[in-house]
Amino acid sequence: MTDLYKTLGVSPKASEAEIKKAYRTLARKYHPDANHGEAKAEERFKEISHAHDVLTDSAKRREYDTRRRFGGMGRGPAAGAGRGRGPGAAGGFGSFADVMGSIFGTRGGGESSSDGRASARRGIDVEVDIRLSFDQAMTGVSIPVAFDRRELCSTCSGSGAKAGTAPRLCPECKGRGVRGRDAGSFALSEPCTRCSGNGTVIDDPCGECSGRGTIARSARERVRIPAGVRDGTRVRKKGCGQSGARGGPAGDLIAVTRVSDSRLFSRKDDDLVVQVPVTFAEAALGGEVEVPTIDGRVKLVVPPGCHDGRSLRVSGHGAPRLKGGGRGDLIARLRIQVPRELSEEQQRALKEFASLDDRDPRETLFS
Repeated sequence: MTDLYKTLGVSPKASEAEIKKAYRTLARKYHPDANHGEAKAEERFKEISHAHDVLTDSAKRREYDTRRRFGGMGRGPAAGAGRGRGPGAAGGFGSFADVMGSIFGTRGGGESSSDGRASARRGIDVEVDIRLSFDQAMTGVSIPVAFDRRELCSTCSGSGAKAGTAPRLCPECKGRGVRGRDAGSFALSEPCTRCSGNGTVIDDPCGECSGRGTIARSARERVRIPAGVRDGTRVRKKGCGQSGARGGPAGDLIAVTRVSDSRLFSRKDDDLVVQVPVTFAEAALGGEVEVPTIDGRVKLVVPPGCHDGRSLRVSGHGAPRLKGGGRGDLIARLRIQVPRELSEEQQRALKEFASLDDRDPRETLFS
């Protein structure tokens, strides 16, 4: 059983983000277009693409991890015989072919379709980074995205075979894309080496796409970015990724937002934090000050006796919430400004204030 984690060079405990990052690095290195169709690079690209498809699909990853923990074991021919627990029985793991079918995207445990053709396979998702200003992230924006993807070859309509010919079922795996291997008391399954897991072989490949069924093209799609996204938000546009194989649906375009920092605001969940300078007099006596929000200025009442760093909340003036609607709050953090230079009159006033204030702020240090 192929170790898909080793294929991508990640730990079995790797997060989805770590898996995707490893895939992007390897995909750029082994992409057929970057290696001029070199066979070993293309085979490696298929391996890492397959590993990515399985490990980023939560259901497929759970099934794969289950089999991996048992060393890739499947039920032998006699497993469960006479016990009412044969392959596919309720409550059991089912046959290994069933699990591998779900992993490799084939129907009926990896069998060919009823008309003898290999099953359709969904296209790979395409992931792109989108640079946004802080203001764009707060208001939302519709933005064009340029990227490369593989699209169906118009010459062969995606079959990969020369006009007038057609792919045929792989004689080794009978269209399943996987082959069973006898390992004593266990039945193991692995990708078919004859067809590289495709389920079909092409005797006379299309001259336009060299038998791949797809051609690399530059694409441009407009993606709607909702208000309130943050750095790393993933926005999915269905059906705009790589074309599927054998009539399968296309993958998706996934836009990952990269949001620039704001000059004024920092973000804490859906709340926005702004540092508000206040004078000593405003902090001591209280008053009304204007503070900026993403909607413009609002007035904020500063209560008397505020200390440096005190936070005041302005409801409903934070970032738009992506889920559930509404908005977070604005948190105004007060920063008392101490003047560096004082006029003689100001100095006299402060000295008079100090003479009237008999409290010792350091008393607690020695109590």
